[in-house]
Amino acid sequence: MCTIPTNKPKVTLVGAGPGDPELLTLKAVKALKDANAVLYDALVNEEILKYAPNAVKLFVGKRKGCHSYMQDQINDLIVAYALRYGNVVRLKGGDPFVFGRGREEMDHLAKAGIPSEVIPGISSAISVPAGLGIPVTHREVAQSFWVLTGTTSGHKLSQDIELSAQSKATVIILMGMSKLSEIVSIFTKHGKAEIPVAIIQNGTKENERRAIGKISNIEKKVAGANLSSPAIIVIGEVVEFANDKLSALVEDNLVYSK
Repeated sequence: MCTIPTNKPKVTLVGAGPGDPELLTLKAVKALKDANAVLYDALVNEEILKYAPNAVKLFVGKRKGCHSYMQDQINDLIVAYALRYGNVVRLKGGDPFVFGRGREEMDHLAKAGIPSEVIPGISSAISVPAGLGIPVTHREVAQSFWVLTGTTSGHKLSQDIELSAQSKATVIILMGMSKLSEIVSIFTKHGKAEIPVAIIQNGTKENERRAIGKISNIEKKVAGANLSSPAIIVIGEVVEFANDKLSALVEDNLVYSK
């Protein structure tokens, strides 16, 4: 049973990366080892919790339609755990500052007089496509990229989707699977029906699954692969660089005889 700590309360917001435990940073591992308590999200691979063997652990994850706690409750829990246990890690999937409400939680802690710091994590927006050999930028086809939320705090489709569909940039949409039909309609309206799309579920994990197609057929591909959340939507010409295309290119250019 944990006792009340003598050290002062402090909270470290830690990015757990995209899912593969080996993509956790060394600084994150150190913070977890030193933690007295860990509050972790739904997107965190629970294998990572082994780095905090002596910590009290509390799941505070949120999924669409299924919240263990609301955000206001999570904010209050972080404060309560910091006051009770001292050194607390708030463990978040990806990076705490990429649609992770990290700054909101830090502001709440500051109002309670509790210091906090951030340990960045590898964002799934870049690393999950990279795992398939998809670069978010490429000098010949994409000079920039957008990272957007598919669903706003008001549960509506982000208006920025409309703007992104009018650009030549790579478009990466998080939390967008429930709005896929709307996204397809917007890109089709802007003449992008034949633009390549990749949708990756559980990216970088052992149970990763994906569908690759075009705006015009991606909904059918997703249904055929039975994909669901959590998944990342990648739209743009860079999808053509996916590993299956790369493997074919290597095979065609082998420098040794078979």
